[in-house]
Amino acid sequence: MLLFSYLKRQWKLLILLVGIAGVFAAVFSLYDLPVEAVGYATLLCLALGAILFAVGFALFSARHRELRRLIRRVEEPVLPLPSPQGLLEEDYQALLEAVCAHRRRLMTQNRDRLEDMTDYYTLWAHQIKSPIAAAGLLLQEPTPSKEALEGELLKINQYVDMVLGYLRLGSDTTDYVFQDTDLDALVRQAVRKFARLFILKRISLDFQPTGRTVLTDGKWLSFVVEQLLSNALKYTSSGGAVRIYGDGETLVIADTGIGIREEDLPRIFDKGFTGYNGRADKKSTGIGLYLCHQVVQRLNHGLTIVSRPGRGTLARLDLSRHKRTME
Repeated sequence: MLLFSYLKRQWKLLILLVGIAGVFAAVFSLYDLPVEAVGYATLLCLALGAILFAVGFALFSARHRELRRLIRRVEEPVLPLPSPQGLLEEDYQALLEAVCAHRRRLMTQNRDRLEDMTDYYTLWAHQIKSPIAAAGLLLQEPTPSKEALEGELLKINQYVDMVLGYLRLGSDTTDYVFQDTDLDALVRQAVRKFARLFILKRISLDFQPTGRTVLTDGKWLSFVVEQLLSNALKYTSSGGAVRIYGDGETLVIADTGIGIREEDLPRIFDKGFTGYNGRADKKSTGIGLYLCHQVVQRLNHGLTIVSRPGRGTLARLDLSRHKRTME
């Protein structure tokens, strides 16, 4: 089988040798040379050809065994390829190394993505247990509070929306539909969604209509506004206040909550970063502001967070569509 493969590989050379032998025979016959001379020359050519054939076949067999050995070691990160014999083999080896390097990059990316998703879902599962457990305790009471149950269900729904946003944002098929969007209607929809939490925590709302229409993707901008409003409610104590108003092309969401430490501000958009407050009360997944950061970048908007511990937080959502950097 191996010999047949070698002969098949060398068929052009074999045809050339047969042709040369035919030319020699024709020339010898034209000059009426003795048959012994033709036979002697033919034997010498056959002997030399046999030697070259044996050497070539030995090299071919050794190459075949070496490649088979490498196939058995294909799972190794780096394959010690044999020295290339010619320019084409060198090109093939360069192509193979490029394919392997690309495969390693893909494997690394997939591994990192899987680790990120595992970490996030682990944290998400722990976080969502809190409102589920709270709802379970409320149901054990003789007369469960409907308002309190609705508040816990709202938290669960918010966590579900967040994980769906996390999945959609990382998908290659995520599309954006830009159209004129009524900003005030979008904000009112978000406020209505969190109305029960405003009531339960006795947090006052001061919403000043902006009267603006924004060219954006309404679904994703609504996601950002809801995340910012959710954070404002989460970190504002009972009796506090939330203000929503326009400042030129910027939508401002301000609260009187616990604020963010100055040393945490540069990292609030980092994935998984919870900061001091998030670690202290274990309310944060460290993913909300990261998702907001990713979304506003894709919408070509801007987001700035200004905060002081004990004095509240001010989120400025710049809805103009100019090139900018995140702060």
